[in-house]
Amino acid sequence: MSTAPITHIDPAAFHADPYPVLEQMRAHTPITYVPELGATLMVLRDDIHLHEKRIDVFSSHQPDGLMTQLMGTNMMRKDGAAHLEERKALFPALSPKTVMQHWKAQFVTAAAAILDDLTPKGACDLMAEFAMPLSAKALKAITGLIEMPAARMDAVSQAMIDGCANYAGDPAVEARCNAATAEIDDHISRMWKAPPDTSALAVMQDAGMPEDSIR
Repeated sequence: MSTAPITHIDPAAFHADPYPVLEQMRAHTPITYVPELGATLMVLRDDIHLHEKRIDVFSSHQPDGLMTQLMGTNMMRKDGAAHLEERKALFPALSPKTVMQHWKAQFVTAAAAILDDLTPKGACDLMAEFAMPLSAKALKAITGLIEMPAARMDAVSQAMIDGCANYAGDPAVEARCNAATAEIDDHISRMWKAPPDTSALAVMQDAGMPEDSIR
């Protein structure tokens, strides 16, 4: 049981807008146990930056964590050599050189196309109508899951984020997350034999990563 000071939250209100509560935590209880989440939170940037490297205390290996239960043990839930091995395999798709020489032109083209579509409107919701579609197009390209519509990439990404934060155990949120991972797995299968060059799927295959680790 945590010995940190206790802070209670309203999970629904926290989900809708966590910032007022986080501001209070940062000011008064920067390390605090939240019973509604069943977790101890560390909310100051400098503390997080310092202690996230202490894998002997704050290990990424969380076999009972939501991410592991919903998605298996991926790179984000591994420490040390196991994490580094998968990170190195993925790096060729994400290196600064690759971004500049391969991805940047695609991102610029995608951004220009979205802006062209939005121009006649005169105004837009910057997040919903520009940032989200652009990030989805970028994610499609980088992952190699190019057959997934951008709107679906946004949807499955949000469903997985929600699933990993589903501390309240909402079965509907869990079901959406499971459906999202199944949809992604289907698109991985579609691209498995011929992934786009330089995509994450391609470079992980080239590195000889096991299929279950890639998926």
